[in-house]
Amino acid sequence: MRASHADRDRIVDVLRVAAGDGRLTMEELDERLEVALSARTVGELAVLTTDLPEVVGETPVEAEDVVRIEQQGASTRRGEAWVVPRRLEIRSSFGEVTLDFTDAVITQDMLHIDLQMGGGALKLVTRPGVVVDTGSLALNYSKIKARRAGAGAEAPVVLRVRITGEISFGQVVVRRPRRGFGRRKPAG
Repeated sequence: MRASHADRDRIVDVLRVAAGDGRLTMEELDERLEVALSARTVGELAVLTTDLPEVVGETPVEAEDVVRIEQQGASTRRGEAWVVPRRLEIRSSFGEVTLDFTDAVITQDMLHIDLQMGGGALKLVTRPGVVVDTGSLALNYSKIKARRAGAGAEAPVVLRVRITGEISFGQVVVRRPRRGFGRRKPAG
């Protein structure tokens, strides 16, 4: 999507606040301002603030240390600008948990998911820069379905998701967002 003057101005403000807080050096600020002022797409602008805390008004958004999801025979979905915690403990039986990172507010570089799931599914909807590691997850009559990264795989890593624990008679699905009817492929 093409960037507007307002989009560029908003990113410039975020960068200046970050430099004022000591999060960016003056060299980094100059480099990012140059890119921001010449950016043509919203995607080019988004990359400039991925390593900075999300700012809502004047108050930075803080991630919770631990969030727990406990359910039986139910479904839970996190999406629409949810704040990604540092640690997520999921206890689920015969249910589905969906974590959509498409519009998530990411304030740190690592999310640890401690999973105890039986007869259900954990679905992660990723975006460029979100990397999922399932190497330490114990599978009992379960499977992992991970779609290849495809377009955007070269994006810098914004968030590493490490899943540990155990899943029995279920599945973990890692995929990109689906393009719905009438949605166009983003330009840029």
